[in-house]
Amino acid sequence: MAATSTLRAVVHAGRRLTLLNRHAISARRGLILSGAAGTGKTTALTQFGKTIEVIDRRQHPGVDRIPVVYVTVPPAATSRMLAVEFARFLGLPVTTRANITDVIEAVCGVLIDARVSVVCVDELHNLSLTTRNGAEVSDTLKYFSERIPATFVYAGVELEANGMFNGTRGRQIAGRFAVIDTVPFPRTQEWTGLISTFEEALRLHHHQPKTLEKLANYLHQRTGGMIGSLSHLIRGAAIDAILDGTETITRQSLERVKLDRAAQTRKTKPAS
Repeated sequence: MAATSTLRAVVHAGRRLTLLNRHAISARRGLILSGAAGTGKTTALTQFGKTIEVIDRRQHPGVDRIPVVYVTVPPAATSRMLAVEFARFLGLPVTTRANITDVIEAVCGVLIDARVSVVCVDELHNLSLTTRNGAEVSDTLKYFSERIPATFVYAGVELEANGMFNGTRGRQIAGRFAVIDTVPFPRTQEWTGLISTFEEALRLHHHQPKTLEKLANYLHQRTGGMIGSLSHLIRGAAIDAILDGTETITRQSLERVKLDRAAQTRKTKPAS
């Protein structure tokens, strides 16, 4: 994956927080990634987790640890559903009779013993602080963050606009988490570099290098600078190239790939 400016910012801020939180007793600081759908929040979150895991494995070779946890907040989540997501990641058996306290205690016990360093929580927009269940999920996350000596990193769609920092609970979150906003890529050299990274990963037999790089303006116009739409467009065209036997991507083959509605409505000015 390309080392974009957003990814570099997430990794730098996240690593700083893991060091600051290492010996903190309470009130550990966290990080939130927020932005429109398709701006690379999940990509940045998972790549940050991978970076921390690689560093941890290098520093502690052969040690049985779980340095990074990754869970998503289910739609209409309850606190028990969230706790079960953690248990599922860890491979802990959860019976229908197990109450939330049992699940939380089991999860906390394993994560503390496994010396977890980072907890990544995705799809945070599924949590609404205005509902009872949402408030309880928020309280459960806060409890996890107080019990588990780790850095918590959240990601979600337009969290501020969705009221994530409103009310008593929202102000608590705002007071403990820094926010990195993810936005569409402008038409800069970084955009061209991102395309080059995708193109270098292609394994098409007849594709000519730098073909997509030369189409950088067109690709930006098609996708509105959204990394999610760009990934879908290039991967979709690559699959078509394999299926039809051409083994190459052209502007014509890119035109045949249908993109999401959001990408279609936010097109930039047509490429020349």
